[in-house]
Amino acid sequence: MSNIIPFLRSLLFVLLMILATLVWAPMCFLFAPLPYRKRYFLTSFWNRFVIWSAKVICGIRYQFKGYENLPDSPAILLSKHQSAWETIFFLYAMPRPLVYVFKKELLYIPFFGWGIALLRMIPIDRGNTRDAFAQVVERGRKRLAEGLWIIMFPEGTRSHVGKKGKYKGGGARLAVETNTVAVPIAMNAGECWPKNSFIKKPGLITVSIGKPISPEGLTAAQLMQQVENWIESEMRVISSPGIYSKNKLSDSLEAATPDSA
Repeated sequence: MSNIIPFLRSLLFVLLMILATLVWAPMCFLFAPLPYRKRYFLTSFWNRFVIWSAKVICGIRYQFKGYENLPDSPAILLSKHQSAWETIFFLYAMPRPLVYVFKKELLYIPFFGWGIALLRMIPIDRGNTRDAFAQVVERGRKRLAEGLWIIMFPEGTRSHVGKKGKYKGGGARLAVETNTVAVPIAMNAGECWPKNSFIKKPGLITVSIGKPISPEGLTAAQLMQQVENWIESEMRVISSPGIYSKNKLSDSLEAATPDSA
């Protein structure tokens, strides 16, 4: 019985998000002739609405920590990735338009793909890693020169709460190649909007922004290590008590359990 209300709230939220997508995606084509920044601003109303709906219906609130660390200059944001929440939230919440690096297959999603196709994102072919990175650097330079920020999720895919995914070096390589500062971001969105879970949980998401890290004098591996160290250290600060220690214990027990014959 206790799960009925969260389920109904989550159902209402998802239905409302689908409805908003069906209405707003076609509207985005009307914005196509507008200057880029106006087009970006109007398109991001969908994101604002979804985050607002999550707050009103599901009780998912958020707060910033370290917002003053965001630089007034070109930057590459490297963020923890636990949930779909942050991919929606960042688009409108940052002081500059964001450029996402994502697999090109997302462009084929009806309605959703239509909207992001109108923005200056960087879709890549993950099946061709070498050419894909060269494309990211080429387009990334242009976007940074236009005053936009690039955002990447080093873990690649969403990690479970209390877990750490394998950090990939693409974002750090881009920072080194373009001589652009990297801004590490930690956040515990998975506690409210868990990976692969229909049920959304009420709570407070903390989005913690670290100080920019200059790539000067660093290799891509060294830069990524600094980013990873800061994010994972900060995750232990902003996550609910016991989450990381509980998962560490679970991992230890799993490793100690002999495989069954």
